[in-house]
Amino acid sequence: MSTGERDWYRRAGVRGGPRRRLTDELETGRTFFPTALVPYLDHPRVVELGEASRRELLARHLFQYLDFTAQFETRVVNRATERIAGNRCGVETDAEVRLDAYRIYCDEGYHSLYSFDVVQQVARASGVAPLPYDFGPFLQRLDAVGTEALPYEPALAQLLQVVVFETLITAVLSDIPKDRDVLTVVRDIVRDHAKDEGWHHVFFSHFFRELWTQESARSRGRIARCLPDLIRCSLLPDLRPVRASLAAAGLAPWVVEDVVHDSYPPASVDQGIRRASRHAVRLFEEVGAMAVPGGAEAFEAAGLLP
Repeated sequence: MSTGERDWYRRAGVRGGPRRRLTDELETGRTFFPTALVPYLDHPRVVELGEASRRELLARHLFQYLDFTAQFETRVVNRATERIAGNRCGVETDAEVRLDAYRIYCDEGYHSLYSFDVVQQVARASGVAPLPYDFGPFLQRLDAVGTEALPYEPALAQLLQVVVFETLITAVLSDIPKDRDVLTVVRDIVRDHAKDEGWHHVFFSHFFRELWTQESARSRGRIARCLPDLIRCSLLPDLRPVRASLAAAGLAPWVVEDVVHDSYPPASVDQGIRRASRHAVRLFEEVGAMAVPGGAEAFEAAGLLP
């Protein structure tokens, strides 16, 4: 079941990648984050704030993205990956799979390191202070999905969290490296991240197929009904830091709510979730998750099917 990733020692960013550093591009007009990926930036009430405030909002959006990445990789991905590496995941695996899991553990820790590193570099150079970010509420919501669907199997729930997240395809990893208006250091670390995530996707796709074959029919039903909620929870925009950033820009609370309401309409959010989850949904369909009792209905109710 191993991914066959025998050249990790040569290719992995943590093994041979350079430390990415911010240069003097802030003076050249490069932006912190693609404006197309920040839904509220062109809202009329935000435009009224002026270019300086909008630039600060972009910087804070970058900080929020990198803060989330740093927390998610260590507190969610590595929580489950360590179970696989340590042979405590409940799935029979061979030594090579466990070695790959240890390699991924190193990768994810490094992704967290350089995400936090770039936040510090950009904050110092730009003068925009990162706002406090509490990952706890997101993690609680994510864990609650597994607790409800798999109340007596917390380890399985944590494995499914990672399988879901590592098989999603988001616009951030694909779009930022191609956007030449964005700071080079940001494009570089996102490209580095995407390169590593390519084989992580392969690993966790193989791992889930093995997990599925080893589960009982009853357990497969619970898994299939849990997956759609995990997908939605993973992809729903976390609006707490958005509200905090808009408030820090000087908008009154009622204006913040108007901007958030207008910028994240449910139909657009649902469309984005379907687009980002299509590869994961295809994987789950291929293994038979749609064929177990309640499986297709759960994916349909979550709005994940065409």
